[in-house]
Amino acid sequence: MSKVYFIKDISSASLIKIFNALNVDLKGKVAVKLSSGEPGGHNFLNAKMIKPLVDKVNGTIVECNTSYGGKRFETESHEKVMIDHGFGKIANFEILDKVSDMPLPVKIGKHLKENYVGSGIKNYDSILMLSHFKGHTMAGFGGALKNMSIGLASREGKCFIHSAGKSKDSKAFWSGKLGPFPSQEDFIESMAEACESVMDYMGRENIVYINVANNLSVDCDCDSHPEKPCLDDIGIFASLDPVAVDKACINAVLTSTDKGREHFLERVNTRKGTHILDYSAEIGLGSKEYELVIIE
Repeated sequence: MSKVYFIKDISSASLIKIFNALNVDLKGKVAVKLSSGEPGGHNFLNAKMIKPLVDKVNGTIVECNTSYGGKRFETESHEKVMIDHGFGKIANFEILDKVSDMPLPVKIGKHLKENYVGSGIKNYDSILMLSHFKGHTMAGFGGALKNMSIGLASREGKCFIHSAGKSKDSKAFWSGKLGPFPSQEDFIESMAEACESVMDYMGRENIVYINVANNLSVDCDCDSHPEKPCLDDIGIFASLDPVAVDKACINAVLTSTDKGREHFLERVNTRKGTHILDYSAEIGLGSKEYELVIIE
């Protein structure tokens, strides 16, 4: 059974404490994968809060460009977002698909045979998947699994996942020129299959997962005008298992007595968001069964 560590306090000190609880030593050059947040939004992780943890692992903050329009579609403007949102001021950072992308083989896939990630990932030996847990317009919710799949995918790779392996042509896909969008289940399963390729490429022992459950809006940090948070902050979750850490976050919402609980779950359920947990467990990415270890 996987272990998921939890600490209620959300602070720099708590991030250090929960990382130490994992008892891992990230090797070599460490990528810290997070969402830089679309300009106009304000729910993304606070740069000053995460700085001590990034310093501790001597990490480089990494991101990839988006497949839709906006300030993060092109590398130059995305780099400015990284600076404006404080991330470029606390650590070195890299847009992984600045030059190109590269295919990673998907060994267990109904939809994808390859997953296209920013080619800069080849310069890193391990990853700290530092995710802001929240709702999401298309995926239902975003946590470790979404950050590892859509988050590490290149601009074209994001389109490839969204189209369930149909196309890398963002303009043609989003305009509907390629025909009907894939089913919600196919899209979500494609995210899980993309995760499998990343875990195989990096080595599962070289990735750790920390989810910060605060600013819990039903909208993602990729939204420039997100709805206000509907739930009180919950805390920080960490694990060596991406399925378990996301499942623990969902369970925390399910057991919450917060008045915004139903609104958040409506977003998750109408998008069939928890299907990623079922399918990821089915293809061996992790376990939905876990032991919750509470850190005071």
